[in-house]
Amino acid sequence: MVDNRYATALVIGSVLSILATVYLSVAVGTQHWYQYRSPPAMGEANASELRAMQEEFMSSDFDEKTYSDTLFRLNGTMGLWWRCVLVPTHSHWYKEPDPKMVTECVSFTLPQQFMPKYREPGNHNSGEDLVRTYLWRCQFLLPLVSLGLVVLGGMIGICACLCRSLTPLLGIGVLHLLAGICTLATVCCYLAGMDLLHRVSVLPDGVDGNLGWSLYLALISCPLHMMAAALLVWAARSHGQSYYRMTAYRVA
Repeated sequence: MVDNRYATALVIGSVLSILATVYLSVAVGTQHWYQYRSPPAMGEANASELRAMQEEFMSSDFDEKTYSDTLFRLNGTMGLWWRCVLVPTHSHWYKEPDPKMVTECVSFTLPQQFMPKYREPGNHNSGEDLVRTYLWRCQFLLPLVSLGLVVLGGMIGICACLCRSLTPLLGIGVLHLLAGICTLATVCCYLAGMDLLHRVSVLPDGVDGNLGWSLYLALISCPLHMMAAALLVWAARSHGQSYYRMTAYRVA
């Protein structure tokens, strides 16, 4: 028999866990972690240059400097798996006051996620920047670890429900706590990596960068995971103490 307090804690913890997992999954799958605001093209020469950058961005081999410069100039957005630019629908867009724009995206392949970063982006002779390289790899791997921990906790929870036992709740709470820590570490690694990228790259005049809603979703999922962990751990410990007290009373 489960006390109403523990049942309420379990329900609220489960809802928080589901919300956190949905938020983190959406954040991982979208590109709005960081976004740039670029000035409009002035004249045909500038428009031709931007068109060439767009074509190179969509068709060229993976090169950090190439895609970074294009993101700076074409209102780019970047996430953990995607990099996107905002481009016009036709070639004479620079002559119109309000041209129609569409978003074109290119995904980071799995081998690209593990490619080294260099002290000077695009210059392979400048030497590998180990800090930026491992920050990038961590921001890619940690959210997958976080989601994996939550899935593992959910599977254990389903088995516990089938067995009508609250004993695994403590372990499930610890898994959620670790998931929250991994999510927070993901956001920290991403912010640190973007800061280091801007230190070694030169932003064009008039280009502004800011954090996107995908990053905030990931940031929100972190405390949700931790609150779910706290409720699950509390329910497990309180139920255990009540069970031992009841057992001692019956023995006495």
